[in-house]
Amino acid sequence: MNSSPGIIRRTLYFMWRVVDVTRRLVFNLLFLFFLMIFLMVLLVGEEEEVPEGAALVLAPEGEIVEQLSYVPPAVLLLREGVEEEVKEETLLRDLIDAIELAREDERIGALVLDLDQLTRAGLSKLQEIGAALERFRESGKPVVASGDFFTQGQYYLAAHASEVYLHPMGGVLLYGYGTYPTYMKSALERLLVRVHAFKVGSYKTALEPFLRDDMSDEAREANLAWLEVLWAAYRKDVTIQRALPEGVVDGYVNDMVEHLDQAEGDVGQMALDLGLVDDLKTRSQVRRRLVELVGAGRDGFRQIRHDRYLELARPASELASLMRSKVGVVVGRGMIVDGKRRAGQIGGDTLAGLLKRAREDGTIRAVVLRIDSGGGSAFASEVIRQEVLLMREAGKPVVASMSSVAASGGYWMAAPADEIWAAPTTITGSIGIFGAMATFERSLDAIGVHADGVGTTDLAGSFDPRRPLNPLVAGVMQRVVERGYGRFLEIVAEGRGMSMEEVAEVAEGRVWAGETAQRLGLVDGLGGLEEAIAAAAQRAGLEDYDVTYVEREPTPREQLITMLASQARGLFGETGYAALKAFDGIVGELDIIGLMNDPQGAYAWCLACGVE
Repeated sequence: MNSSPGIIRRTLYFMWRVVDVTRRLVFNLLFLFFLMIFLMVLLVGEEEEVPEGAALVLAPEGEIVEQLSYVPPAVLLLREGVEEEVKEETLLRDLIDAIELAREDERIGALVLDLDQLTRAGLSKLQEIGAALERFRESGKPVVASGDFFTQGQYYLAAHASEVYLHPMGGVLLYGYGTYPTYMKSALERLLVRVHAFKVGSYKTALEPFLRDDMSDEAREANLAWLEVLWAAYRKDVTIQRALPEGVVDGYVNDMVEHLDQAEGDVGQMALDLGLVDDLKTRSQVRRRLVELVGAGRDGFRQIRHDRYLELARPASELASLMRSKVGVVVGRGMIVDGKRRAGQIGGDTLAGLLKRAREDGTIRAVVLRIDSGGGSAFASEVIRQEVLLMREAGKPVVASMSSVAASGGYWMAAPADEIWAAPTTITGSIGIFGAMATFERSLDAIGVHADGVGTTDLAGSFDPRRPLNPLVAGVMQRVVERGYGRFLEIVAEGRGMSMEEVAEVAEGRVWAGETAQRLGLVDGLGGLEEAIAAAAQRAGLEDYDVTYVEREPTPREQLITMLASQARGLFGETGYAALKAFDGIVGELDIIGLMNDPQGAYAWCLACGVE
């Protein structure tokens, strides 16, 4: 009888030893594995050169962005080099830098646009790439675009090529611009959910999807105004680049059935007949054409991808003196939230910290704040704005550069800048504030769940979503929102040198296109990041300067793993990387909870700024 506890102890001890030994074995194997990669990178790495007369293959993947979202370095290492895995994002400045470097590089004889994996890009970003492609063509080098199928965004870039080829079984899909939120008032009523909204401004329509089943007349008016600006710009650029007669682009979309009848139902032939493409070619025919241009190579024609080209070409172009005067660029991309956040979201404390670093850097003489955000937390926007003011007090000019979207909270933090630059197609404005709370007392009541109790004050338990909204809380929230809106107007008036009445006329949460915002006094100049940098340099009295991006410094561990990821390509085949993906779940990191965390529950956020 006394032997049973001993048997159990020995069994448990044996099981623990198995677990412990297995744990040590796994970690040792992982350590040896990464050590092997490191040694192979050091010992096996070969010096690669840009092929003479090669074509630069510009191959954006996923969404084109101002700032890459943070990816844990271990995940980056595990994923790097897997052939079937398409990147989710491509950095805008990488594409532009590659084009500009290749324009002056005698080793590059042509540029090829491979757009099949491009999924999304704001029109202003496409326009900046298009302008770079125009400069490349002016150097006398050809640009060739080919595709099995062109979406609207893909075709915008393809239209800037000197030769555009479409697969005979492919097509060009143009459809214009629109915004179509999902409205759920009836669904929430059926679920017995109450949404309590607090807002100021006729055009602050962020909460409409929860309060209506359709778009309000005010929202239709405002949205159509800026959507028409975007479509007019797209139509004009494509018409000029392809030398099309006026009306062809609109006719292609609106009279598609008629054009298809004329082409006997052949979508590719329709695109060719209307001049959207130069010829219909299969993939092999396109390869033969590229061999004619740049010669044969290992992969069909002599070529180098833009990302690999940058690794080889950038080091020589970035050897700048540490003490040379600089214009610093600070990028804010994503939803604005309180506190600290990784790249891909704008943490108020994080972005303010980067601005502070630029302010304290003696070599940075001026700063460009590049914004690509529809807003978010009003409190976090104010934290960033205060740092912009401190920058100006320190004597350093600040120029705000708006990317595809710089609305609501995005405009809040841009308002105090010395100058504001936007693209004609930037979505901006949305000067307004809202707050919201949802309560579920009726939903819970329907299933027999009730919340009840006592509290020491009238506000005790008031923020419990199981209970009806306390009228006292409703009064507080509305006043907070109204005060926040008034403060927003003051900030714009102070920053733009306008009266409160002038600001009120263009506010009320209304969204504007960049070119309209300039006429209204909300924007100083129309142009991209390059123009904003030049404006900042001019204000600082700089003629000879470098441009530096002020970003979060990676840790030594992150630098090591990123280096391994970038160098390990080619050391292992596809099978090896497929095995690496099995470890992906070990190092995953979640950081997407609690985005709406404004201390006062007040948001300067443009939910209507998405375009389809």
